[in-house]
Amino acid sequence: MDADPDLVAADLSESIRAACRTAVGDTLRSITYFTPTSFQQLYLRSDLESDADLAGFVEHETDGFHATRAYRGSELGDYQYTIRAFENGYMTRVTRNDHGVFVTTDSLTERRSKEVASALHEILSEQVSEAA
Repeated sequence: MDADPDLVAADLSESIRAACRTAVGDTLRSITYFTPTSFQQLYLRSDLESDADLAGFVEHETDGFHATRAYRGSELGDYQYTIRAFENGYMTRVTRNDHGVFVTTDSLTERRSKEVASALHEILSEQVSEAA
């Protein structure tokens, strides 16, 4: 898994950051955009260290690409997003085709997790439409 500082166009990066800030506000910790082979951290809050094993996180989160296919047609409905709870915060992951975003936050309510996931899904869906 390789970091690619040029993976995301500036306008897409700004759209993702704005959507996340709107949905979760000051609890936003970080935003990472990823594909099956590369990633780019779009945002890291200034009071946090940049020493996380981001490549390891991204490698694990690429499982979201498989989840979309694995859960297709289930009686629960289509897979939408994943929330992970950690000792010091939360992660919300959204994937669409061959790209995804995960957002980390200090705190997260169910309503805010749905808002950020919905906004990211819309942005990623628009990107898929434009690429087609």
